[in-house]
Amino acid sequence: MTPRMTDEEALALLGSRDLLDVGRRAHEVRLRLVPGDLATFIVDRNINYTNVCVSGCAFCAFHCGPGSAEAYVLSRHDIFAKIQETLDLGGTAVMLQGGLHPDLDIAYFEALFRGIKERFDITIHSLSPPEIVYISNLSHLSVRETLERLHEAGLDSLPGGGAEILVDRVREQVAPGKANTGAWLEVMREAHRLGIPGTATMMFGSVETLEERVAHMRAIRDLQDETGGFRAFIPWTFQPGHTRLEGVIEQATGVDYLTMLAVSRLYLDNIANIQASWVTQGLKIGQVALRFGANDLGSTMIEENVVAATGLRVQANRDDLVHAIRTAGFTPAQRRTDYSLVQVFG
Repeated sequence: MTPRMTDEEALALLGSRDLLDVGRRAHEVRLRLVPGDLATFIVDRNINYTNVCVSGCAFCAFHCGPGSAEAYVLSRHDIFAKIQETLDLGGTAVMLQGGLHPDLDIAYFEALFRGIKERFDITIHSLSPPEIVYISNLSHLSVRETLERLHEAGLDSLPGGGAEILVDRVREQVAPGKANTGAWLEVMREAHRLGIPGTATMMFGSVETLEERVAHMRAIRDLQDETGGFRAFIPWTFQPGHTRLEGVIEQATGVDYLTMLAVSRLYLDNIANIQASWVTQGLKIGQVALRFGANDLGSTMIEENVVAATGLRVQANRDDLVHAIRTAGFTPAQRRTDYSLVQVFG
């Protein structure tokens, strides 16, 4: 049995800059954990149901405060129209995410999810842990009660948003109004216990140290050892444009991204799927990522507003991802959120 990578070994690799060697090692592990030459993607849509948020994160260019002239809450009609368009494009899931809105309690989401499930055959992969914590507090419920009710209403799985870096020193600087490390992990722990799987993310390249990136991965690996509920890990680079951190930090490079991705594959030996973040890095780096430990190219991103608010706008359709995967030397396959296959493009 291959010995588990230690924190010290992960830290040494993050600081080594030996990009090709760490990439080679990560690809070998990828082939062991996910054998074969399939590289997957999903056709889904991010629906930002509101941009109102009381958190005020330093890294976010999307949110606005209650009462702002730019504030919105999407109507049911608009949400349903977006879902129908997703299905028409061959999509299988929607990811509803928004800000921490002081007027949207659990009754709003129960009615919304039930309305979606009554009308559409689609997976609801929605609400990040900070949203769950906020909804539970607003509704005077425990996190478990909140998850139970949302699951009964139609919530299928949880995205790993709002993780940023799971170290409170970092969170206190970039997201002081959002759920802390323990709360984020507890939402995922309770969700997994209730049979609600999820993904884990890491937004890196803001104010964290390399040691804190390793601490983040350790928190994810430890929880996965306990629950087995994470389907995938998705690291992505912070985009500072139009945020309070613009000009304050040095933006992470493609080399930083590929190194972090490869080390996450080596360290997170209990998570089968590692997703490449082409949305922040572009499709060409996404293709390279498939040789650096990633086995999945993520979403077509029919709609994406949060990263776009930083000034980085990217878009790709199903044909674009099929072409990117094929020209990278892999066989493209469309998947669902649970990684079951919809179609293989031979």
